[in-house]
Amino acid sequence: MEKFFKLKESGTDVKTELTAGVITFLSMVYILAINPSILSGCGMDAGAVFTATAISAAAATLFMAFFANYPIALASGMGLNAYFSYSVCGQMAAEGISDPWTVALAAVLVEGIIFILLSLSKFREALVNDVPTNLKLGISTGIGLFIVIVGLKGAGIVVADPSTILAMGDIATPSVALAFIGLIAVAVMYHYKVPGYILWGILLTWILGMIAQACGWYVVDPAAGVNSLFPDFSNGIGISAPYLFAFNFDYISSHLIEFAVIVFAFLFVDLFDTAGTVIGVANKGGMLDENGDLPRAKQVLLADAVGTVVGSCLGTSTVTSFVESSAGVAAGGRTGLASVATGVLFLVALVLAPIFLAIPSFATTPALVFVGFLMMSSVKDMDWSEDSAAAVGGFLAIIMMPFTYSIANGIMFGILAFVVIRIFQGRVKEVHWVMWVSTALFVLRIITLVV
Repeated sequence: MEKFFKLKESGTDVKTELTAGVITFLSMVYILAINPSILSGCGMDAGAVFTATAISAAAATLFMAFFANYPIALASGMGLNAYFSYSVCGQMAAEGISDPWTVALAAVLVEGIIFILLSLSKFREALVNDVPTNLKLGISTGIGLFIVIVGLKGAGIVVADPSTILAMGDIATPSVALAFIGLIAVAVMYHYKVPGYILWGILLTWILGMIAQACGWYVVDPAAGVNSLFPDFSNGIGISAPYLFAFNFDYISSHLIEFAVIVFAFLFVDLFDTAGTVIGVANKGGMLDENGDLPRAKQVLLADAVGTVVGSCLGTSTVTSFVESSAGVAAGGRTGLASVATGVLFLVALVLAPIFLAIPSFATTPALVFVGFLMMSSVKDMDWSEDSAAAVGGFLAIIMMPFTYSIANGIMFGILAFVVIRIFQGRVKEVHWVMWVSTALFVLRIITLVV
């Protein structure tokens, strides 16, 4: 173990690494409740998604441990799962396509394969470095707002209204009231730096919901989609088989441009999300070299990309590195042994399936809203004064994601605005060819929508 993970060289020991792995797991295990809730919105079975989420997280994290030797855990990414369910599948369902999630899984698979190829080359580094910072920050902020909308809608805090488009839901209902209580609880625990505060916020909201059900305030009505909040172990642990290789490639032949846009959006977000997360976690743990570079960066990126491919084959949205890994790093985690502990715990969590599947959407609202809050912090680093092209592009990325309910639309309008303004500025030579390719793709997408 010492020889493989090089514990002494990294200034750590077995106890510290295992403790760090447990802390990382507790900080990110909320994904086992949230991901089935989100992906079931597009017609997927929640039990199958839970199984796929747990196994893919374990597989990707263990691959990171043994291949890259870093304390970085992976699971189905927030924001990317919402894009999968509400933007991709929602749009295709509106077009009358049955089982749209099979097409979305195919897009995730293709994105993962492209990610692997990019990780083996220097192209990925060029892409990350040459996209304007304001655009990257704007996209991150926009995804945060998008996640907030999803969370508020799930609890009934925000509802559709024919007069005002959106309106506040009935605050007297248990789902709305308890979601607000949970959000305040998460904020308080965040202030006091409670380990795993997001998980505890979810559990607190859920427990209050069960109390409300026992008191008769929360009324179970399966016909209306209001299910019991108490876990059902009557059929054992009830592990559902995941959707293995449930890909639909027939869609591509008649919707090539639309599919390309979907893949590009997945890839774009995944690339920058991974880069930002990995560098942030590594910097927190003092794992960057004297030049500010990450040793074994290629292995880290490959682990992330392989995780995405494995996740798609199992039937879940894009698997990516979790920033919550920083909690384990803060506790002393420095090697892949911490990731081993985290990965094993995801496998152990499989036997707790009835518990995670009983957690209602309003209990996950505090987590979604607070994750959105954390992602919104990126806006403070944006430069609003110097470069109007990058500033306007970043701004459009922020507002178009929540207001059009699509992450892809935010990326599209952000990039198009940047390139067009650059043209009028007479600074065409400063536009990287990747941005030109992206612009061409999005123009074709707009044409398909208009014609």
